[in-house]
Amino acid sequence: MKKLLLSLLFTMTYLISWGQSCIPGANFVDSTYGIWPDTTQNLPPALPNVAYSTDINFKVPSTVTAEIDPSGQFVGSVIQQFTIDALQGLPPGYDFACNISNCTYLGGENGCANIFGTTDSVAVFPVTVDVTATVLVVLFPGLPPTPVTQTVSFDGYKIVVGSGGTIEQIINPISLQPNPAQSSIEVSGLVGGSNSQLVLRDLNGKNIQTIQTTASTATFDLEKLAEGTYIIELSDTFGIQQQKFVKL
Repeated sequence: MKKLLLSLLFTMTYLISWGQSCIPGANFVDSTYGIWPDTTQNLPPALPNVAYSTDINFKVPSTVTAEIDPSGQFVGSVIQQFTIDALQGLPPGYDFACNISNCTYLGGENGCANIFGTTDSVAVFPVTVDVTATVLVVLFPGLPPTPVTQTVSFDGYKIVVGSGGTIEQIINPISLQPNPAQSSIEVSGLVGGSNSQLVLRDLNGKNIQTIQTTASTATFDLEKLAEGTYIIELSDTFGIQQQKFVKL
């Protein structure tokens, strides 16, 4: 019995030391809903073989919005509860823990999750937040609402495991040609052989197109893109770099 208690104590101590407890940020209480940091700010970079810990804060919406349900089928329906099912794509050795053990929150409730762990893998890891929402839907007028389960995924997040920080110190930063551009734009100066991720975004941070490549150049097709100013963001083992261009 004594050995069992010691074993349990060791296990609990181990879990507490790695699964950091988070407290939902009070500054998000008055928000309608959202996840912080957003995909523009994104998750902090990490170093290989160094313990990592960061928090994600979120405010569960009270009702279904068009962003959550692009089909419009459930827009306006009350969200009964919201469960964080998984953070897909985390670096090997990383895990997450919510401030509530089952990661289930009521509509309109604040919560947080801590991402923690150590990895020896050096790469860019796209992260997707998978959730399940239970929505109260009025199927027929006059009848009580019926609980309907809907799964939703939020992508655009990433963890860069490398030297961390930005690439301002790199002698040859990426270049965009031509700039301004019309039909296409070429990104050159990538580290050939490295696992590079290039994301084309608008000025609001919306992800328009993503390219994964190990080549030294990459090309974005701009034919269907409206005129305006955009951002190309590079993430690789050396960090993150952003450059703007103009679409004519």
